Amino acid sequence: MESEFFGHRKGSFTGAHADKEGLFQAADGGTLFLDEVADLPLHMQVKLLRVIQEKCVRPVGAAREVPVNVRILSATHRDLGKLVADGDFREDLYYRINVIELRLPALRERREDIPQLVDSLLGKLAANLGFARPRVTDAAMQKLLSHDFPGNVRELENILERAVTLSGGDLIDAGDIQVRRSNEANAPARRTEDQPPVVEAPPSRLGDPEKQAIVEALEKTRYNKTRAARLLGLTLRQLRYRIEKLGLED
Repeated sequence: MESEFFGHRKGSFTGAHADKEGLFQAADGGTLFLDEVADLPLHMQVKLLRVIQEKCVRPVGAAREVPVNVRILSATHRDLGKLVADGDFREDLYYRINVIELRLPALRERREDIPQLVDSLLGKLAANLGFARPRVTDAAMQKLLSHDFPGNVRELENILERAVTLSGGDLIDAGDIQVRRSNEANAPARRTEDQPPVVEAPPSRLGDPEKQAIVEALEKTRYNKTRAARLLGLTLRQLRYRIEKLGLED
């Protein structure tokens, strides 16, 4: 984690085959977004505090510090004030990063944003995977609007990715929207530790060694994706989605 944040010098540890710029150096003169900042271990909280105070970083294995000018935006779903009181988050760092606090309501508290988010997320998926943006039926949208989204926007994005795979066409219907069964039965969306969420996985004819099956199909068809998809019993879009998710782009 320290190397990712602050970079490293060649030979500073096993696998450091070349100098690497850290996130702070890459964001110099701009903005660095730290997601789930509450999950930083205490030793990294100390290092982050020092960077904010001194405005410089020392890459792993470097003898000198490197000046940086970075604006930091941080986010968390946890109560930082409570973590400070419990001794799990440094109080001095808390006051350094909590200059301007913005509370973003949970998605279930702003359901009117869901249609616009769906449109934006589907546009991004379509652009990444190279197909036309699918349409969402009224029934599918209603199913999304009735869900509580304990996982907020990330859960919505995951549901839409799965729906794109399941639909296999240009239209996403209610049957393609897989959400927690407890919500569909109007049960509370909250879960306890002894009652994990039930998530329906998309059907697949590829079995467990999915990556190997796709590679073999592509090799057999000389990387003709249309023929490979037919061989696997998938639509071309479903195959493209899996290739993208598994990092198999040629």
